[in-house]
Order: sequence, then structure tokens, then C-alpha cells
Amino acid sequence: MGDDYREEFKTAFNVSRETLVRLDQYAALLEKWNPAINLVSKTTIETLWQRHFHDSAQIFQFHPKNACHWVDLGSGGGFPALVLAVFAKEYRPNDRFTLVESDIRKVAFLQTVTREIGLNATVIAERIEKTPPLEADILTARALSSLDKLLEYASYHLKSSGIAIFPKGETYKKEIDGAFAFWNFDVEEFTSKTNPSGAILKIGGISRV
Repeated sequence: MGDDYREEFKTAFNVSRETLVRLDQYAALLEKWNPAINLVSKTTIETLWQRHFHDSAQIFQFHPKNACHWVDLGSGGGFPALVLAVFAKEYRPNDRFTLVESDIRKVAFLQTVTREIGLNATVIAERIEKTPPLEADILTARALSSLDKLLEYASYHLKSSGIAIFPKGETYKKEIDGAFAFWNFDVEEFTSKTNPSGAILKIGGISRV
């Protein structure tokens, strides 16, 4: 099933052979490391290209033209940051990525992928709240926390002109409503290509109420 969806992914994003090879390298490393440190759930490793690669890659289209510093919080197995870094290597070579992850085993994995594929990425082995402000142009986080908490992180790590891009599941509207009790922000909602009940939230203008 993963191999079948790999071809669908290739068509959906019109990726080059070089980008596909890099994603194949990433997939192979994930499958090698996953049994030991549980980077992704066992139930989704067989649908890696759809559940994780496509879900991450769809974020790439939302980047502002003049932005170049991506920061990803709680990077775990590298989603979405490393998929985005693979795309950027071909399409936006000046973009750089900072990944924040506190689990040392996962840090070792992220560093291995970055090194072996040759990505413009740095991994910070630290808790998000203990990391000095990163001045991100674009902030991402996937399956990390509630929107209220993510906005707290974003207000700390984003440039004032920066944006946050958060993929969210079926409860995203409730999360937006709940977050407005504590935060002022501008939000655009885009339907997720991998979860039609979910959304990609593009958020800017973040400030406390």
C-alpha cells in the first residue's frame, strides 16, 4: 500500500526524481529506527507516504515568499519539518530549518536524516519552553498540543511578522474558539488533503488578550 501511494504522492506534488529519492532515504531510515524508538505508530508505518509524507508536504504551499527560517516544535520523527526540508532543498534552497526536540533518541534520528540526506537543518535538543526565542519566519508543529498552547509557543518563537502553520484534526473549530479566550490572532482555514474533516491553520498577528 505504501508503494502504491508513493506513486500517487509523486503525481500529486509533481516531484522530481531527486526529491523522491531523498524521501525514499527518509522512509528507509524511519523504518529502520522505528521499532527501537517509536517515531510513528506501528499502524501508520505501512501508510507512511499518505499518513505522514503527504500530510506534511501539503504545508509547503503556504509559505510566504520572503520567509526563509522555518522552526518546527516537538519534531519527533521529523514531521512536517524534514519533509518540508526535502522539498526546500530543491525548490527553496536558501530556506533553513530549526527543529526542537527534547527526546535524545529522536534527536539522534533527526540528526542522522539531516546528515545523510544533506538537509539545511539544525536540531536543538531542548524543551520548547527552555529554548531561547528562535525568531522564526514560519513556525510549525504537528500533533503536539492544543491550539491555545501552540499560540503561547508561537508568540515566543515567532518574529512579529511571522506566521504559524498548524495541521489540526476534527476538533479544530472548537480549538480556535477556545484559543480566542486567551489570544488575539488572524486565522485562515484550509481543508486538509489527508483528513477532509481537519484543517491546516495559517495564523498570524498573535497577541495576548
